[in-house]
Amino acid sequence: MRKIWIVAVVATSLFSAAPAHASEKGWNDAGSIARDALVVAAFGVPAVQGDWDGVLQAGGSIAVAAGATYGLKEAFPERRPDGSDNKSFPSGHTSMSFAAAATLQNRYGWKVGVPAQLVAAFVGLSRVEARKHHVHDVLVGAAIGEASGFLITRRANDRIQVFPWGDTKGGGVAVTMRF
Repeated sequence: MRKIWIVAVVATSLFSAAPAHASEKGWNDAGSIARDALVVAAFGVPAVQGDWDGVLQAGGSIAVAAGATYGLKEAFPERRPDGSDNKSFPSGHTSMSFAAAATLQNRYGWKVGVPAQLVAAFVGLSRVEARKHHVHDVLVGAAIGEASGFLITRRANDRIQVFPWGDTKGGGVAVTMRF
């Protein structure tokens, strides 16, 4: 029953975030609302279930995505499409949204993750439509968010665990299962 409630909250957030007039400001506001809803869900879903490890992992995923994004913004200044400043690359709204969505998906599975990923994709679209970011800004932001969400978050069900690894000669993913 909780999962159905969670999916309903995420879906409602997506529909309430739809821009009313499809103006740049409408898209900007809608994207910000959707991003905020995802971040609240990433912290709220585990908190409601008493999953404090999930809360910490959500915080870590979102913090790493935000830190990497803002570091890149300083290292690679790029003019926004609307000309407002030189902080276009990469998209912070998108990186944090995808970090939250990837955390929810990795921790609780596809029933929670797919709606969250759709909301994150909407955030990315909204940033381009609001003329705050170029498409490549959004794609890099999505990659940063997905990476931080999947690398920092563990599944709530510890019977199956996925561990990315790497060294100087290669990398891969190790999957373990408990029966």
